[in-house]
Amino acid sequence: MTVLRAHAEDEYAEELALLAKEDDRPRPPGWALSPWAVTTYVLGDGSRITPKYVGARRIVEVAVATLATDRALLLLGVPGTAKTWLSEHLAAAISGDSTLLVQGTAGTPEEAVRYGWNYARLLADGPSREALTPSPVMRAMAEGRIARVEELTRMPSDVQDALITALSEKTLPIPELNTEVQAQRGFNLIATANDRDRGVNELSSALRRRFNTVVLPVPATAEEEMEIVTRRVAQLGRSLQLPETTTGLEEIRRVVTVFRELRDGVTEDGRTKLKSPSGTLSTAEAISVLTSGIALAAHFGDGVLRAADVAAGLVGAVVREPAADRVVWREYLETVVRERPDWHDFYRACREVS
Repeated sequence: MTVLRAHAEDEYAEELALLAKEDDRPRPPGWALSPWAVTTYVLGDGSRITPKYVGARRIVEVAVATLATDRALLLLGVPGTAKTWLSEHLAAAISGDSTLLVQGTAGTPEEAVRYGWNYARLLADGPSREALTPSPVMRAMAEGRIARVEELTRMPSDVQDALITALSEKTLPIPELNTEVQAQRGFNLIATANDRDRGVNELSSALRRRFNTVVLPVPATAEEEMEIVTRRVAQLGRSLQLPETTTGLEEIRRVVTVFRELRDGVTEDGRTKLKSPSGTLSTAEAISVLTSGIALAAHFGDGVLRAADVAAGLVGAVVREPAADRVVWREYLETVVRERPDWHDFYRACREVS
């Protein structure tokens, strides 16, 4: 494929087809797979089905069970906890289509969650079905599919509340045409949100009541986070067709350790308290740092991922606000990294770019 990033239903089409062929369990109306098969697709089976999400099985089971009811699903968590990733794969497994997406921003208009108009047709022929431009939510209702709303709390409050009728009444009125779109069986909505970043608009109590909320935690252990990072870095390397590189697990462990210690405000042995920088230092950012490092090692190094390849990206991820974060980073380098006997090359590389 020549696309830079394939949709989940295209990239994992063989796995979805295999599960559909062998799936003999009850399927909710409009679902391509049973809830059991959807969960297996997301978590993997240890052999033929690769895991898409690494975490507690119960979290995924609760999310899938919610979507089998008339309640919408809200995936809540700090940035980098795979909310978007999980929502895409859930939609792909349930509907076979993860593209019915509304991206929430401060400028998202109400038309993005209801409908708009083709103004050329509207001026020429007046209000009509042909002049109406359905939103992804309206299309999902009409086709009985899963709609996705990313960064729900980024959207203005009045735009958020445009979802209330669709979620509670399962219908979307079109007063200009004196008609409505009724949701078909299989319709539901997955929204993602976080409350850590700036520019967040709180959900109204009326809208929050329409969702079942599942909180996605940060990886519980360093080993779990390393597994996630290693898997995603390898997938991204193949997707971007980066030259073969010897990916040093030691560098992955170092990056994950730095992120976890600064994020938690304490070293992994619990002996030294640390100041935390302003950034989130999420798992997703660790993946980005290591992917950039692999590109450096492949194109400008000797093909082996080393400390010098990840240092610049790491410092850039930590030092977001130069005045405050630079002090935090320098203190961490001198009091923690410098004192670790097997981290001397890492210390020197980070000092050079700091």
